[in-house]
Amino acid sequence: MSQFAEMRNLFADLDDVTSVATLPTGRTPSYIRDHRKRLRERFLNGGANAVPDYELLELVLFRAIPRRDVKPLARTLIDTFGDFNRVLSAPIAQLHQVDGVGDAVAIELKIVEAAAHRLARAKVMQRHVVSSWDALLDYCHTTMAHRATEQFRILFLDTKNAVIADEEQAKGTVDHVPVYPREVVKRALELNAASLILVHNHPSGDPTPSDADVIMTKKIVAVATALGITVHDHLIIGKSCELSFRAQGLFDD
Repeated sequence: MSQFAEMRNLFADLDDVTSVATLPTGRTPSYIRDHRKRLRERFLNGGANAVPDYELLELVLFRAIPRRDVKPLARTLIDTFGDFNRVLSAPIAQLHQVDGVGDAVAIELKIVEAAAHRLARAKVMQRHVVSSWDALLDYCHTTMAHRATEQFRILFLDTKNAVIADEEQAKGTVDHVPVYPREVVKRALELNAASLILVHNHPSGDPTPSDADVIMTKKIVAVATALGITVHDHLIIGKSCELSFRAQGLFDD
């Protein structure tokens, strides 16, 4: 079941709020109200840089758990997954394994993740890749750097090198993703694309290409070139950096 299919099921029963600790009057304890007010003010005045990861996560959790101290849960999520980005990227099934995470929390986290992806993607689509190269890298890191398994995506470009489509072609395991060069080029022809940028991630965090990555890339380049389609680059996305086949001279031989 995909994460989006799981999310549809979650909307049917958002029950986190039923376990919220409140005063006998039903009001939120004053120390929790005061903490939330101070944290929101600090965020409004200083932006995201004014709060560490666990407090940014608290701000997200406020909506899912209106009347309970969420600091312990925020810290547990950070300790479990590593940082704010990895919490958002964690599969729903893994989130549910954390004590205190119910449907409302999982949904809230996935909404924030989807919003981040959409914002990053909007800075890339229909833009010239040269003028928006940094935005393109940001988008690739946002959508792929924290995945637990490999994903292979293709950016399809028109004759003016503007991005006309961004599609996931395949998913794989922690260290392999199956890619079929003829299917890649077939899709490019369907979209009337003039060129491509190949992108995939390495869950290990190290973007160094494997022998299989190099061989697969050369096969795609050969098939694409034969049909008049240019492969501009192949980017491998690691946890905090990326590798460009073009920059590394891997297209030269």
